[in-house]
Amino acid sequence: MKVGIVDFGVGNLGSVARALEGLRVTPILVTRALDLHANDCLVLPGVGNFTTCMQMLTQGGWANALQEEVVVYQRPLLGICLGMQLLADSSTEGASDLQSGTPGLGLIPGRVEHLARVGCGLRVPHVGWNSITTTDAGGHLLHSIPDGTDFYFVHSYTFLPVEESDVLATAKYDIPVVAAVGRGHVWGTQFHPEKSSRAGFQLLRNFLSSPAC
Repeated sequence: MKVGIVDFGVGNLGSVARALEGLRVTPILVTRALDLHANDCLVLPGVGNFTTCMQMLTQGGWANALQEEVVVYQRPLLGICLGMQLLADSSTEGASDLQSGTPGLGLIPGRVEHLARVGCGLRVPHVGWNSITTTDAGGHLLHSIPDGTDFYFVHSYTFLPVEESDVLATAKYDIPVVAAVGRGHVWGTQFHPEKSSRAGFQLLRNFLSSPAC
């Protein structure tokens, strides 16, 4: 199996690659958008600012290539942290127009908002270990991961999916925060599975063992 890690210039790709190597697969750092098609499944890490990252994805041809791989070729995709947020329709992070926001990849309908704007009264960013609660839609990605399992979070913005059925898990940080999303063969985690010990490895193992992969 070829697991492509999207290397568009941001993200802690080393820790993601090491985690995948620990599962006895060989990760491939994909540095050109045209090489995405050579992989069986894709991982999209991300850190930093949504608008800046979308500009990089667009200018480098990544956005169109990712949309084609997922929509046309049904390539399985896992977004991690900001990579999950990039799956949304739009985000207000770094946007010049907060009402419309910056367009995202549009692979899972929804928008991304600052935690404070949706009612979180705790310190932002949300950093550290937090337990998750799976939903009825948790399914394959969260198989063998019980409610109350801790994962490592670092984020200031949160994904607000249009459809509740796309929410796979939530975490409590003053308010319920979407911790994982999924639609078809596209998944995303707000937390970092590669930094979340055994539970994170189990989630990555679940992703790689998906029938879509």
